[in-house]
Amino acid sequence: MQAKEFAGELENILRFWQTHTPDEKNQGFYGEISNDLKVNEAAPKGGVLNARILWTFSAAALQSGNPAYGAFAHRAYHYFTRHFFDSEYGGTYWMIDAQGNPLETRKQTYAQAFSIYALTEYARLTRKNEPLDLAMQLFSLIESHALDTELNGYLEAFDREWNLHEDQRLSAIDMNERKSMNTHLHVIEAYANLFRLTQNQQVKQRVENLLGLFDRYIIHAKTRHFNLFFDERWNVRSQKVSYGHDIEGSWLLLESAESINSAEWTSRMKTVSVEMARASLEGIDSDGGLRYERAPGESDHGEKEWWTMAEAVVGFYNAYQLSGDQGFLRQSAGMWNYLKEFVIDHNRGEWYYRIDRDHRPVDSYPKVSQWKCPYHNARMCLEMIRRLG
Repeated sequence: MQAKEFAGELENILRFWQTHTPDEKNQGFYGEISNDLKVNEAAPKGGVLNARILWTFSAAALQSGNPAYGAFAHRAYHYFTRHFFDSEYGGTYWMIDAQGNPLETRKQTYAQAFSIYALTEYARLTRKNEPLDLAMQLFSLIESHALDTELNGYLEAFDREWNLHEDQRLSAIDMNERKSMNTHLHVIEAYANLFRLTQNQQVKQRVENLLGLFDRYIIHAKTRHFNLFFDERWNVRSQKVSYGHDIEGSWLLLESAESINSAEWTSRMKTVSVEMARASLEGIDSDGGLRYERAPGESDHGEKEWWTMAEAVVGFYNAYQLSGDQGFLRQSAGMWNYLKEFVIDHNRGEWYYRIDRDHRPVDSYPKVSQWKCPYHNARMCLEMIRRLG
């Protein structure tokens, strides 16, 4: 693996988004584009997708110095702040319609976290106060409304006025429980980026608190997989294993510990990173790809998702850097080769969301959607350029 190879792929990914996703009629970015590049102009526009576009182009501009990426980040920032922010009750909407009007006004903690992640990266790029001020406002809203002050951790979902929502699910496939691994993982990711910029001690304390929650409740003491869903009292409610989140979390938690300059937590998370990466090896299929998730007794449909293997390239390489274990290096390189052979669309650009057992794209999963974004694969490229460079 060489840095220049990942630099080339980063250019390919970002060129796709620059070329195909801008909505010139209604502004912003299209909410859905199929694998054969058919645009659904009426598709709603998701807050998570738009935050991830903003983060990706801000991060790419910051690392590369490419002014075209910066210009795309500016476009994303102005659309995101104009249409997704609730000026009356605070926070960001889950979904707007194609014309930019509020559609699903629920306040999902996960989405607020991604908004912070994006705004802080844009603030790093521009060195402007406005995006950082907005990020701090969102931090205060999460701490005021989503923090469980009695039992610790963060609740999942609220209505527009920040009353607890009866439906806590992030998506239709998730469990309707009050707390999840996924939300906590992306809250700590966002808070770590916020602390890098602000050096705010309250933010640092919340990152430390989250590291403690992962260590105590979210990472299984024996298997080293993530527990995925919990009730309010941290009782585990799911036996499913998410290999993609395991390998993603293995390096993100270490990055979070390093961001707050905690020698104790950094040392702890270095050990945890290698343990979780090793546990993730259980998810590697006979074809060399990484399964997304699996429940006990569930049959394996053989389908793979793009993001799990993007995270695996970084996660296994990170474990190799920490441990010196050549097996992790081989897995990282093998995952990259798998992506190049089966997942990257070399004809139309970008990556397929999902492929079936025979490595054919599953067309019911679009190339652009609320959940199909440039964040995982572009971030993989940025990380590998940095680590290999």
